[in-house]
Amino acid sequence: MCTMRAPPQRTRKTRLAANLHDVHGLQMAGIPDIRIVLALLVTLIVSYGTRYSILNSTFLDTSDPFITTTHHLTDTHFFASKKNPLNVYFLKYAWAWTSAVFLPALATTPPERWTRRALQYATAMMCWIAFTSWFFGPALIERIIDYTGGQCVVHVDDRFFVPVPVEYCFRREMISHHTHPHLFPAPLLELEAAPSIPRLRRGHDVSGHIFLLTLSVLFLGDQIRQSLAFKRYWNIVHETAVVASGALSILWLFSLYVTSVYFHTAYEKYTGLALGFFSFALSQWPVWVMPAEFPPAAVEAARSARRQRRMS
Repeated sequence: MCTMRAPPQRTRKTRLAANLHDVHGLQMAGIPDIRIVLALLVTLIVSYGTRYSILNSTFLDTSDPFITTTHHLTDTHFFASKKNPLNVYFLKYAWAWTSAVFLPALATTPPERWTRRALQYATAMMCWIAFTSWFFGPALIERIIDYTGGQCVVHVDDRFFVPVPVEYCFRREMISHHTHPHLFPAPLLELEAAPSIPRLRRGHDVSGHIFLLTLSVLFLGDQIRQSLAFKRYWNIVHETAVVASGALSILWLFSLYVTSVYFHTAYEKYTGLALGFFSFALSQWPVWVMPAEFPPAAVEAARSARRQRRMS
């Protein structure tokens, strides 16, 4: 008489291996760390775009007050115009888009993983604020421009600009020859020009787009990596957030190429890249400081084992 062979019971060693695979599944499967892959890809894209911009003279020196009114290729190159949909609807709100696809994933993350991911997001956001918006006053990128010989100027029209005290740039105050006549030479007082916000020019204008796109791509890639470690526990919201994160990362990579081809000098692009890498590295501190997180199945298995030991 034929009998069915009972499936072998999982030993402690095999259970431990399964739990470790759940936490470090990608590494154990021999798949390269996506953070390293994306860092290399971002560097390659920026380098190729920068080389292309130099060889074909497609880049705009955004720190030059004489040529920053319009891009010289606006009429012939779609993405050279700052009014293109990619810039208007996505790049101007890059961190908002990055947050929009990440926060649903964070909200549906298992509790034992939530804190570390939330701290990573908070750190990345603080870097974004410090470099682009506010750092106990002017943003760090604005301070860099000022410290490297920057000049605050207000454009009267496409032909003229007027240097003004740097405080007006830091305050981002709208000025004109009607509201601040003492700042303008007498001949320009007769021109009809709309009020405008002064801009910092001439100094080292770190590419804010390269910085933020680099940070966003690496951050989203890292969060996708962490989500894949507990893929079996995803719900529809988490799955949608991961897919959206991947799609947005592809758009950000394309945006990196566009920015590298059309805007900023090579040095300004590479310093933006370096600041993006630096900020992402700072966002990794919870990974190194906090203890390793285990998936729900591993936690429940450990609790069951402890209960069985108490009963025996």
